[in-house]
Amino acid sequence: MKSRKLSPVFVLLMVLTLGAAHAQKGWISLFDGKSLDGWKVGDNASTFSIEDGAIKVAGPKAHLYYMGPVSNHEFKNFEFKARVKTTKGSNSGIYFHTLYQEKGWPLHGFEVQINNTHGDYIKTGSLYEVVDVREVYVKDDEWFTEHIIVRGNHVIIKINDIVVVDYTQPENPLRVTEERKTRVIKPGTFAIQGHDPKSVVYLKDIQVKLLK
Repeated sequence: MKSRKLSPVFVLLMVLTLGAAHAQKGWISLFDGKSLDGWKVGDNASTFSIEDGAIKVAGPKAHLYYMGPVSNHEFKNFEFKARVKTTKGSNSGIYFHTLYQEKGWPLHGFEVQINNTHGDYIKTGSLYEVVDVREVYVKDDEWFTEHIIVRGNHVIIKINDIVVVDYTQPENPLRVTEERKTRVIKPGTFAIQGHDPKSVVYLKDIQVKLLK
């Protein structure tokens, strides 16, 4: 039987396809792009909706918690990625190591800030009230990647592959305020913040990779 010679273009496409598959190895989607299955919100649930394959955050204060089956919604060491787009003057955030609450600002875990042009001086990528970033790395109305890596007591936050926070929790971590008194690294879930009715933010391609 005569063997076929594969064209260089076909071989290149195969290599690129296999490379992309390898790059995604270990990443697990937390959002299907069509529904909020696996996520739970208490008060003001209408703040969260689906628009063009993304979670749209627009409405009064509310928090959308991941309560799905991945890792039984308890994460300790992980990488987390989401594509994010802000609109002018908007404020939001991604919490990790948090616990579900029906209402109020989350008392547990850490917030990774989403804010490019809101009046709050603590900007996108900040580990809120722990390591505050004042420089703005991305623009409103453009998609960017927020990447959180937690291993042990070490937290790295990247915006579009730029490291903006590199934090190691000290042996005796500081409690920041009475309202937010449990900002310490320990297992928990993720949450998306709806900050206020004037803030409109979008998130998609929400993924996690479990680390040892």
